[in-house]
Amino acid sequence: MLGAGYPDAMEQTRDEIVGVIGLGAMGAPMVRRLLREATVVITGRSPKPELVDAGAEWAATPRELAERAGAVLAMLPDLPQLEQALAGDDGLLAGLGDERSLLLMIGSTSSPTGVRELAARLDQATGGRVRVVDSPVSGGVDGAEAGTLSIMLGGDAPDTARAAQLLAPCGRPVHLGPLGAGEVAKACNQLVVSATITALGEATVLAERSGIDLDALWTLLGGGYAGSNLLASRKQQLVGGDDSPSGIARYMIKDLSFAADVAEATGTNPALLPTLRAFFDEIVERGHGERDITVARRVIAER
Repeated sequence: MLGAGYPDAMEQTRDEIVGVIGLGAMGAPMVRRLLREATVVITGRSPKPELVDAGAEWAATPRELAERAGAVLAMLPDLPQLEQALAGDDGLLAGLGDERSLLLMIGSTSSPTGVRELAARLDQATGGRVRVVDSPVSGGVDGAEAGTLSIMLGGDAPDTARAAQLLAPCGRPVHLGPLGAGEVAKACNQLVVSATITALGEATVLAERSGIDLDALWTLLGGGYAGSNLLASRKQQLVGGDDSPSGIARYMIKDLSFAADVAEATGTNPALLPTLRAFFDEIVERGHGERDITVARRVIAER
């Protein structure tokens, strides 16, 4: 039976409805993009009246979300939080009943092995009625707001094709391989991002201490091989020393640990990865873990 507050007719169009759980810095702007193309039902730990005002429909529990939506995007921090949302009398699985199916799109940066293990357990528990696609994203809050995210899909072709269609308003979804491939791609992405922001922070300190105008420097170098989307996004923060939170630095520790897992699984002996993991550990140890990743500049200066 469907939960109170919406008509039984909603069941007829359930496959056309997208659910979103995880309405933080990335999830909320993605909901706004999805609303351009679909009916979106949302749930979270606290009400989001601004998203309801924008057109989203509120579900009181994850169970109600699964009752109403045929596909759910989980923009939660990691798999433990998703496991909590799946389980219990008010969880997503309880909303499936004995007949409903669900496409579960995992948008968190998570372990590829963990995603595969979760998918196998869900497949067994539901008789194949829960289909899992990993769909981590890159592009930050600005990309989520602009609808220009890079969306890395892993899973079976029919499932990823459906996920790509649903997520297209948020950016560019690309199917990269079997389940877990999206998470491997995100680990590669985070390796590049962490290396780039560390280099940018270090170069900024070198230039500043040499008396070079930072704005002029990064405007010039941004047009050459040192240019990147990350530099374009973070240039003013680097120049002004602003590391107010956007992409929180401590999250990189988790992301780089997944990259290390991939390195071990593939027999790769990385050169940069151990150094980057140690540096972001240092950022947290210095008490800057809640700052933006541009805090790399501050920590290099503190050293």
